[in-house]
Amino acid sequence: MGEKPICESLIIVRYIDEVWTDGPGILPLDPYDQAMALFWAPYVDDKLWPTLRGLRNAEGEEAEAAALEQVMEVIMLLEDAFAKCGKGKDFFGGDTIGYLDIALGGFLGWLRVTEKLTDIKILDESKTPGLFGWAHRFGSNAIVKDVIPETEKLVELIKMLAARAKAQ
Repeated sequence: MGEKPICESLIIVRYIDEVWTDGPGILPLDPYDQAMALFWAPYVDDKLWPTLRGLRNAEGEEAEAAALEQVMEVIMLLEDAFAKCGKGKDFFGGDTIGYLDIALGGFLGWLRVTEKLTDIKILDESKTPGLFGWAHRFGSNAIVKDVIPETEKLVELIKMLAARAKAQ
């Protein structure tokens, strides 16, 4: 990259995939599968993150119920996407972690924080078996497990940021 910075995490992941070609690719080789991964990855950024934040910040039972409904709509669509993109394999990318796995995996720590702070199980083995299993496999993968932030550290960060916001 040198003096040519690249912004936006999903674009950086694609750049890495295109520049370092000596290993397995991150994007699917099949054009349709690639199109699906390229569709769902921004969906994660644009839909999952705001709904998780909305659930964490919801005040009152009615607001929390509405926020949870929004989160679950997003999660259920991702559950369906996992079934279609993963084709019965361990990851969205098939047998190995791919582009969409990386996109969603980047939010796995925040999803766990939201579950902890709200005491609501979002990824549930009975309601979202595909994503539940995927999250376990992704989080325990040797390449990933040491880079996912610890839930407790993220909880501390959120509490610190909330305290700062209230102080202002």
